[in-house]
Amino acid sequence: MNKLLIALTFFVAIASSSTSVLAGSAQLLLDARTGEILASENPDALNHPASLTKMMTIYLTFDAIRRGKLSWDSPVPFSKYAASRPPTKLRVKPGDEITVKEAVLGMIVQSANDAAAAMAEKLGGTEERFAAMMTAKARSLGMSKTVFVNASGLPDDRQITTARDMSTLGIALMRDFPKEYGLFATKSFAFRGRTINGHNNLMYRYKGMDGIKTGYTNASGYNLVSAVSDGDRRVVGVVMGGRSAASRDRLMEKLIAANIRKASGGSQLLASRSGGSGSAPAATVEVARLDSQASVPVPAPRAGQDAVAAVIGMANGATPVPASRYGSAYAESTEVASAALASDVPMITPKAPVSASMVPTTKSKAGSGNAAGQGQTQAQTKPLGKWQIQIAAATSAEAAMDLLSDARTKVGGVLTTLDTYTEAVTRNGTTFYRARFTGFESKDEARTACEKLVKNRYDCVLMPARG
Repeated sequence: MNKLLIALTFFVAIASSSTSVLAGSAQLLLDARTGEILASENPDALNHPASLTKMMTIYLTFDAIRRGKLSWDSPVPFSKYAASRPPTKLRVKPGDEITVKEAVLGMIVQSANDAAAAMAEKLGGTEERFAAMMTAKARSLGMSKTVFVNASGLPDDRQITTARDMSTLGIALMRDFPKEYGLFATKSFAFRGRTINGHNNLMYRYKGMDGIKTGYTNASGYNLVSAVSDGDRRVVGVVMGGRSAASRDRLMEKLIAANIRKASGGSQLLASRSGGSGSAPAATVEVARLDSQASVPVPAPRAGQDAVAAVIGMANGATPVPASRYGSAYAESTEVASAALASDVPMITPKAPVSASMVPTTKSKAGSGNAAGQGQTQAQTKPLGKWQIQIAAATSAEAAMDLLSDARTKVGGVLTTLDTYTEAVTRNGTTFYRARFTGFESKDEARTACEKLVKNRYDCVLMPARG
């Protein structure tokens, strides 16, 4: 199966009071039926997720099972690295292995860091690569301010999220995996002759609560995501930055009790998918705007870190480019904004202009070579037509062309008659390649193509052709 690449470009964060991440108090209660915020305090303040991170690790595990990549009995080997993760942990020795089911229960019930790292290596090869997969999935779910750098939530100042984003992830778990989600209500499980008990104490005493996850580090404070049903009402609550587990739980109780009656009844969850987890959301087309107000800080890679942490290609399997929106770049036609488009990673607008090293693009004419259009390439210094669309940014021109060919094959229609080209951009010493279709004579024509791409789970940004 072809491997499709997403370039996740991590830009250096600018130090300022507005971009600092603290264990600040934040809370939110969301109506899971309508998406209405019933109550909130600092819902978009940046915080560290701690073990709430494992919600995404579990989401991607459920997804791999759904797609047939894993089974509940698949072995999960423990490397020396995974086994060395600090407690809490299952204490599996290096070279040993457990099942996927045991790893998931370990993450849910005990919040086992070693199980999270082992699962990350199982699915991503390395925890770094898996963390980039996590961030890509976060973007596709609409978690616009979340960045993951590990699978467990162990302390790392680059790993950030918000109460709003965590509520989005909680709903996604219930919506996309209704059967598997039931595991979040597990109070204990047997593991190698011992019983492991959970510590989500509020869930065990609050009527109607069936998950989801607790978390704590010194940097994050005490965090909690809870899902509660009351008749046909369904809400997701988030509390972050609590001073103690007990005070965090009391705050969650008050938040729910005071506001759950405001929630709407019904049977559907927010942004229900029409055909299971592999289908596109029913109504998720948004206008993506990359301006100074929308930008969010992304922590820089650590000094000396391998380049894979800066730009990582990934996304295996059936989902081509995990995204669900298109946008117009016309209003923000700066090089900085257009460089980030379709990589779908939050960025900071630099204080000083950032120079992009523009090189001749690689262009492929529809119909040349094979049916996918991967034939002869030639230097192309400006795209054809009045409008163009971008679907991704990859780590090589070849990978970008592969993405375009794959999209042309899957979507068909007008894409089969258009030119494709790549454009190399170098920033902070890293070069990535924009994957674009060009030759649209009108904005409406480009928008229609974007809508078809979005329905097929591709990212899509439309923009005027330069030249």
